[in-house]
Amino acid sequence: MVNSNLSTFSDWSFNSALAIYLVVLVLHAAEYGFTRNPDRKRELVAAGGTGGAELAPDLGTTITQGRTLPERLGRTAVSLTVLAAVLHGVSLLLRGLATQRVPWGNMYEFGSAICLVAVVAWLVVLRKHDVRHIGAFVMLPMLLLLFVAGKLLYVEAAPLMPALRSYWITIHVSAAILASGVFLVSGVASVLYLIRLPHEANPERFAAMGPKLPAAASLDRLAYRLTVFAFPIFTFGIIAGAIWAESAWGRYWGWDPKETVSFIAWVIYAGYLHARATAGWRGSRSAWVNVLAFLTMIFNLFFVNLVTTGLHSYAGV
Repeated sequence: MVNSNLSTFSDWSFNSALAIYLVVLVLHAAEYGFTRNPDRKRELVAAGGTGGAELAPDLGTTITQGRTLPERLGRTAVSLTVLAAVLHGVSLLLRGLATQRVPWGNMYEFGSAICLVAVVAWLVVLRKHDVRHIGAFVMLPMLLLLFVAGKLLYVEAAPLMPALRSYWITIHVSAAILASGVFLVSGVASVLYLIRLPHEANPERFAAMGPKLPAAASLDRLAYRLTVFAFPIFTFGIIAGAIWAESAWGRYWGWDPKETVSFIAWVIYAGYLHARATAGWRGSRSAWVNVLAFLTMIFNLFFVNLVTTGLHSYAGV
């Protein structure tokens, strides 16, 4: 029995969160655009000191109540991100209460939960790292995934199909959701690292984006730490899935498309962690491996679930 009122409130909360995330993306993009080019600032200081018209305040340095405009935009964006995350979480909670089950029983709910984990991971990162001005690059893929989940994969609230009625859905799928959301932020950090690193070697490369990004070493460290956190969870999720498969289908592993691509992603992430710790592969090589691993996760999430036919095909409904 589905509570239609709670389901409707869940949809309203989801759409509200989606709208606020869009505003957050615009604010972070404005923050990034108005931020002064640090390299250009150093060049002007070296050429003419701190005085003169060359260093006259502009949009990026306008002071309002002691804060620059970019900082005010960024802080507003973070506050709205918290609000949107709360509404996002409420939408999943109400979905679960409406159906009296865990709220990740189909692709809409699964994708929404992954995006919520990504947002929470990003907010945790902001408490420990001064990387707020790259928020637009984190919010953009998350918002795209959330839009696909909410507008293209949406299904009405309904009870779980018989194949999913097991306590293992709480264990196995929640681990996959948590790992995937954290991997999203890690993947974005590696992409930005691959832009910043060539710029540090040659300022003419990626001159439009490179100067405003955090130092390459900081981005590399951020990507690595996030992957170190998510990889054991992902490993546990695969193991839990194998145990569930034995209970449901009578075998631990059958090379189903979902199982196969998950294993490939696991191998690539393991390769990234090994490469990151190997002197000859540190830097751009290991970052490319991390990006490849994340693209494999996206492929597994959408193409394998929605296009191929296998024992996991029910995830697409």
